[in-house]
Amino acid sequence: MDSYDLVVIGSGPAGRRAAVQAAKLGKSALVIDKGSQVGGVSVHTGTIPSKTLRETVLNLTGWRERGFYGRSYRVKHKITADDLRARLIKTLDYEIDVLEWQFERNRVDQLRGFAHFVDAHTIEIEKDTGEIQRVHAEAVLIAVGTRPYRPPNVPFDGKTVMDSDELLNIPEIPRSMIVVGAGVIGIEYATIFSALDTQVTVVEPRDTMLDFIDREIRDNFAAQLRDRNVKLLFGSGADKVEKTDEKRARVTLQNGRVLMAESVLFAAGRQGATDTLNLEAVGLAADHRGRLKVDPITFQTDVPHVYAAGDVIGFPALASTSMEQGRIAARHAVGAAAQEPPQYFPYGIYAVPEMSTCGMTEEEVQERSIPYECGVAFFRETSRGHIMGLQNGLLKLIFSLKTHRLLGVHIVGEGATELIHIGQAVLNLKGTVEYFVENTFNYPTLAEAYKIAGLDAHNRMAMLEASKEEE
Repeated sequence: MDSYDLVVIGSGPAGRRAAVQAAKLGKSALVIDKGSQVGGVSVHTGTIPSKTLRETVLNLTGWRERGFYGRSYRVKHKITADDLRARLIKTLDYEIDVLEWQFERNRVDQLRGFAHFVDAHTIEIEKDTGEIQRVHAEAVLIAVGTRPYRPPNVPFDGKTVMDSDELLNIPEIPRSMIVVGAGVIGIEYATIFSALDTQVTVVEPRDTMLDFIDREIRDNFAAQLRDRNVKLLFGSGADKVEKTDEKRARVTLQNGRVLMAESVLFAAGRQGATDTLNLEAVGLAADHRGRLKVDPITFQTDVPHVYAAGDVIGFPALASTSMEQGRIAARHAVGAAAQEPPQYFPYGIYAVPEMSTCGMTEEEVQERSIPYECGVAFFRETSRGHIMGLQNGLLKLIFSLKTHRLLGVHIVGEGATELIHIGQAVLNLKGTVEYFVENTFNYPTLAEAYKIAGLDAHNRMAMLEASKEEE
C-alpha cells in the first residue's frame, strides 16, 4: 500500500493548491478525484464555466456597447446554445491542460475514482474499472466541494427544470425563465440570461437578496435589474415546481401566486459532497448540508490529522478563498509554518452588472457604533465611463472619522471584480482617505472613481472636523 504525507480528496481550487503546496515543501502528495478529468466543480460546472458563459453572452450580445448604440444593438442577432458552448469547450480544455501540467511539474500523484475512509489513515479508492486501491495518509485534506441541492419533489429533467450544473447543457436558449433562489448562483445566471433577452423572474423566500452586500450597492443593483424588466419576487418561496409539458413549467409560490415559464432554474442552495466519504470511519460528521466544521485559522477538523477547505466548509465558498484555505491547510498538515488567513478578501459576484465588496458594509459599521463617513463616485462621472458608454455603476468607500482609515469598499458596475483589489490593498495596509486624495490615478480609467469617492468623503470629513473645532 502506497503511503503519502498528504492525501487530498478533490481537485478543485482548494485541493489542487494544497497538493502543489505540499509538493513544493518536499512532501509526497496524492490527489484523488472522482471526475474523469482534473479540476473539480470549479473547472467543470462552477466558476470557470459560468464566468465563460457570462463573457460569451456579453460579447455576442454587444451588451457593453448598448450605452452608445441602444438596446437593440447586437453583435450576433441569432445566438444559439451551441454558440455559448463553443467558447466554453475551448476554455475548459485550456484549464485542464494547465492543471495537469502543474501536477506533473510538481510531481503530484493522481488517482481517479470514488474515495472513502477505511480507518483514520487508510483511504480506499474505487476506480471506474471496478478496481479497488488503498493508500495510507499521514494527513488528509477533504476538498470535495459541493453539488446543487436537489429536493426530491422537484421534477428535474435537465431541459425544462434544471439545476445550475445542467444549465450549461441546455439544448436551446429559453424565452422565459423562473430562477428559484436569489443567492449568488441564482442571481448570476438570472442576469446572464436577462442579457440574452430571456424574460427572467427571480423567486426568493427572504425579503432581500445577497444580504452580505452593502445595502446601497444591493439597492442600486436591484434597480438596474428592474429597469431591464427582471422581476424580483421576494418574501415568498416556491411551494411547488411542476412540468406542464416538455417546454413549459409552472411554479406555485407559498403565497398562492402561480408563475409560468419555458424553463426553471432551481438554485436554492448547495450541499457538501461528503456523503460517500464514510466519515464515520475517521470520527467525523457533517452537518445537514454536508458541510464540515473546521478551525478557521488552521482548517483542521475535530480529527487532528484531517483538514478540510473550500466550499465544503461553507461561507465564503469562493474559488479565490478556497485556494488560500487549501494552501494554509496543507502547510499545517505537513508541519510547516503558516500565516493566518487574510483579514480582508474580496468577494466577487459575476452578475450583469458585476458586484464586488471588501471590508465592512455600512450596516456593519453602524452596528459597531463606529463614527464614519462615506464617499461615492458614479462611473458616469469618470471620463473613462463616458468613453465606454456606461450609464450605471458606482463605487462606495467607508472611512473612520476618528482614524481616517478605510473600513470598506463596495462596487457595482463594469469591472467591479478587478477594481476591488485597489481597495483591498489599502484595507490590508491600513490606509486612510488621504491615500486616495493625494495619489494620482491613470486618466482616463474607471479606477479614477477611487479618487472621486475619496475626495467626496474627505471634503465632508474636513467640514465635520472644522465644525467640531469651532464648537
